[in-house]
Amino acid sequence: MYRVCFVCTGNICRSPMAESVFRAHVAEAGLAHRIAVDSAGTGGWHEGDGADPRAVSVLEASGYGQDHRARRFRAAWFDRLDLVIALDAGHLRDLRALAPTPEDAAKVRLLRSHDPDATGADDDGLDVPDPYYGSLDGFEECLELIEAASPGLLNAVRAAVKEPTP
Repeated sequence: MYRVCFVCTGNICRSPMAESVFRAHVAEAGLAHRIAVDSAGTGGWHEGDGADPRAVSVLEASGYGQDHRARRFRAAWFDRLDLVIALDAGHLRDLRALAPTPEDAAKVRLLRSHDPDATGADDDGLDVPDPYYGSLDGFEECLELIEAASPGLLNAVRAAVKEPTP
């Protein structure tokens, strides 16, 4: 089983949204038996909480299901993960610093690096902005950015599990 974990700050907005969207892409591709999808946060402030109601609302309005409880990412998880997807450059730096080995640090990638239309001079230009302190519009934008990157990420994961693209 190939294991992917999405990581944001508190694991109540961006990463559970990315988890739901990517899980739907994996299921639609018929790969749920080969790819496990999960999420976590760099901090533990919301451990045990459900996803932000605005995230749930936006996901449900777009046809995505979710059943989520927030948790904090642990360095020990690197052993069992194949790919760790950071939602912004700060998470990327934090996760790479947390990685026990250079091989583990190499497992960490930015989500939007898989969006062929994303542009940025550096990693910061590829952030999925945190919608937590804003309005519902921010959650809708977050979903759009996640959806735009998900096909490219699925192609990368397909290649890693040697599953041909249809």
